Amino acid sequence: MTKTVLLAEDEPNIVESLTFLLERAGFAISVASDGRQALDSALEQQPSVLVLDLMLPELDGYEVLRRLRADPKGEKLPVLMLTAKGQRIDRETALECGADLFMTKPFANAEITDAVTRLASGSQD
Repeated sequence: MTKTVLLAEDEPNIVESLTFLLERAGFAISVASDGRQALDSALEQQPSVLVLDLMLPELDGYEVLRRLRADPKGEKLPVLMLTAKGQRIDRETALECGADLFMTKPFANAEITDAVTRLASGSQD
């Protein structure tokens, strides 16, 4: 069964590059362009991994994570927070909200592929 990744990202160029990289690594990709859509899609689709941008319209990544972790359907979903905000407080807040991994943009292709692969294989029931 193909592992699925939900990309919660509002920047088209990032969506395009992540889709290319992760499809090449064997993942099926779906995209949410705002936080509300990301939360709804994550709970409905139950993807293998959620790659979540911090700065999204509607709900920011922190709020998506808080709500996801408060719902039994989303409490164990592996989440990679991927953001341009790389300050220590951003990382700490993301981890406190329930992110499994935190990476900053720009990212190395191999690092993001490896991180998603690890999350997809090691954190699912």
